[in-house]
This record gives sequence, structure tokens and C-alpha cells, in this order.
Amino acid sequence: MKKILKLAGPVLVLALMFGSCKKDYLETNPTDAVSNGTIFKTTDGAYTALNGMYRSMYAAEGSQMFGQKSIDLALDMMGNDMVRNTTGSGWFLGDYDYTDATSTRSSVDYRPYGVWNYYYTQINNANLILKYIDAASGSEKDKNNLKGQALAMRAYSYFYLINMFQHGYKGNESKPGVPLYTEPTKEGKPRGTVQDVYTQINKDLDDAEKFLEGVSRIHFSHIDKRTVQGMHARVALQQGNYQGAASFAAKARAGLKLMSQMEYTQGFSKPNEEWIWGMIVQNDQSGKFASFWSHMDPYAKGYASLGAQQKITKDLYNKIDTNDIRSKVFVMLPPIDPNLKDEEKKKEQAKRALTPNYTSIKFVKPVPSSWDSNDLLMRASEMMLIEAEALARTGKDADALKLLTDLIKARNPKYVFTAGGDQLVNEILLQRRIELWGEGFSLLDIKRLKQGLNRPVGEGNHSVSLARKITLPAEDNAFLLKIPQVEFDANKSLSPADQNP
Repeated sequence: MKKILKLAGPVLVLALMFGSCKKDYLETNPTDAVSNGTIFKTTDGAYTALNGMYRSMYAAEGSQMFGQKSIDLALDMMGNDMVRNTTGSGWFLGDYDYTDATSTRSSVDYRPYGVWNYYYTQINNANLILKYIDAASGSEKDKNNLKGQALAMRAYSYFYLINMFQHGYKGNESKPGVPLYTEPTKEGKPRGTVQDVYTQINKDLDDAEKFLEGVSRIHFSHIDKRTVQGMHARVALQQGNYQGAASFAAKARAGLKLMSQMEYTQGFSKPNEEWIWGMIVQNDQSGKFASFWSHMDPYAKGYASLGAQQKITKDLYNKIDTNDIRSKVFVMLPPIDPNLKDEEKKKEQAKRALTPNYTSIKFVKPVPSSWDSNDLLMRASEMMLIEAEALARTGKDADALKLLTDLIKARNPKYVFTAGGDQLVNEILLQRRIELWGEGFSLLDIKRLKQGLNRPVGEGNHSVSLARKITLPAEDNAFLLKIPQVEFDANKSLSPADQNP
């Protein structure tokens, strides 16, 4: 609990009030810790703290720790469908080959500490807002808005902590989860059970939705009622609460439209009518090399252009119909013409070294020379897939099939699928892997579905020497991040026996 102990007094502020609504970004300035008595005197001050929490969702702490999207990328790197092209700089390689998961070192360069430190900082700042906001001067509407967003951020943080430091919910309800804090404290707590953590997550989301009723968000980066419903849909799906998952997902996507085929190929860097939530990141706020775009955009002159391109597996790519627009966001070039002159062949080979076959070009910055970008966190198609799966698993095949068909026909007008039962569920899961590739769901799905790791190998797929871990049985201990040693040093409620195996 070192990070929470450190922040239990002053709140960490990373962003100042964004001011004019004409601006489409959160103004930020580096600041030191500010006393709670100062920052929470007014709701304006509390918004400053809240904006600091959002700023931390893309702030760079290291080349492989830059808020939520670094964790999303790690979750996909630990899955079956994302291939690392070469070692490159080495960043995220420890996620890909599972060596980082076993580290207990107190450095953001290692995934367990980076995740623990990041989410507990968010939780602590959410708790500070919730503790002091009632006494602040300002409108009741603003107070409710701040409470709702703080509760949602706390739930969001616990959701990722419980899924990265323990196995999936089903069958593991009584196993150790993570320490639960609902108010600022200087006293460390023991690990709550998985059930305890999920109970708190669901309570926070229920309360957040009530507080955000009728509240319009000030900024696209902020959480609103629709975003909370989307979070609730994810949580319900992870718990196997299919009735709840279908209901929340339907609410979250209500009134939204799917992006056009043209929009699908424009880099997933600009909000459109399908986006539910995302971070607006301007050039001078970006981590540049330490950013999602550096690692995912092969044209950004970041790490992805230095040999560390992220690719889809050949196996999964071959399951995408050639008429499907989603096949166009991965590179697939014909063989080099053997009749080319040597000089022309060299140029073509150099070009293909930057974007070899199966390289993702799904995530591309709007302007290659600028780091202005927008980090996608939630969209309507995910909600459609959650709802379709939940309906199919509860025997409502016709409704599930209609939803699936509506979604995939927007990507491939020639799409036809008519089966029900297990075949329908499996088709939905396949389309989920294709549609949401690179958006951070691979390890979450492996855990909830108890599938284990099963990476295809060979040309266009994973390399045994690079990936190292090719197969793992369901609920193998390798899927669990180790609790950082700094937590045991600071939290006397934990003993070495509380460490993940």
C-alpha cells in the first residue's frame, strides 16, 4: 500500500481546470501535491483533482507505462491473437513472453508494480474526492457529477486489479482478491476475496449511475451515465451474469450508430458516432514515444517503426472474409515481383520491413508528424457483442443473431450466419476477437472463458523463441501478476503467504 500511504494526505494533481468549454482538451500544467484543504474547498477545485485522474490515464511514467492504454496493450500482448514482430526496443516484450508477470520489483518498467501503483493511485484520489466533496462549496449538481465519476473510476480500477491479480470470477469467488479501500487511509488492509471486490465494484457502479442521472458530461474524456452502463456490462459479462450484461450493454449503446466502413479504416484515433468514451490527447500532453501510438502505429516513427510492430496472427487474419473491411486494417501484400530489378527489389524489401504482412494499421495517428491523438476506451460495437453473447447464452438465439448480423454486415455486407446454440456463441466469440483486436480484451476473455493460452506458431504466427509461452492450461498461475514487494514492505496486514503463487 505504499502508494496509498504516500497519497493519503495530499491529493496528486496532474491537471488544472480545463476552463473554457470551447476547448476540446483538458488543460494541464505540472504541479506538486496540493493539500486537501485547498483543493476541495470548492467543486471547481475538486474538478481539478478529477481532471488529474483523467490526465493520468495517458500520462507517461515510462516507455511501457502510460496509463490505461499501456495496460490494454499488455492484456492483448498476453493473449493469443497479437504477435510481436521482433524484440525491437524490448518494451512490452516482458508482457508477451510472460516474464514481467513474475517481477516483484518496484519500478513502472515492470508490469505488476506499474499496474498496482497506477490503479491504487486512482483509487486513492477517487476516495479523497468522495470524502471531501460534500463539504465543498458549489452546486449539488456538480457534487453529484463528481461523486458519480469518482465512484465509476474506483470501480473501473478495481475491475482491472482483480482481473490481473487473480483468476476469473466463476469458481474463484472465495479466493484472495486485492485490498479494498473505500476511504483514504494510512492503514493497509488484507486481500479481500474476489467476491468482496466484485460486490464493491457493482455497488460503486450502481451508485455512480444514480449520481450521473440527468448529468451531461463537460468533456468527452469524462465518464457519464452511458459510460457507467458500459462498464457495468463488462463487469456482468466477466461474472457470467448474462442477463445483467445484456441489459447494461443495450442501455450503453442505445441511440448510437456504428461507424462507416470508411471511418473504420481511418486509424481509430478520432471519436465518431460509435465511440462511447475516450481520452482526448493533444501533442504537448502526449507521452510521444511512451504512448499507445508509438507502439501501435508503424508510421509514427515510434517503437513500432523500429521493428516492434504488432501483428495479428495469420490464423485469425485468415478467418476474416476478404469482403470484410476489417481485413483492410492489417497489411497483406502480394509476393515481391521476381522480375523487378535489384535496386527496385531492395526498395520494396525496405518498405515491407516497416510493415510486414499482418502488421496492424488499425491504430494510426491522424497526422504522422504530430502526436495529437485520441485514445479509444469504449465503443458501441463492443456493447453489441456483449449483448449478443449474453442473449445467446440465455437461449435468445434469434435476438442474438440479429444483433450479430447487424454488426458484421456493417463491416461485410455479404455476411451470412444462421446457426444457433453453441455454434452461435462460438461465432460471436470469433467476431469479438476480430472486431476488438488490439483494444485490450484478450487476457480478460481468456480468464472469463477459462480457455488457457493457445498460440498458433509458424510463419505469420508466433515465434517460439520470442513468445516463449505458447500454451498454458486454463487458470495457470502464470496468468497472475505478482504483488509488488513494496506492498508487503508497507502493508503489515499482508504476509509472504499472501503472495500469488
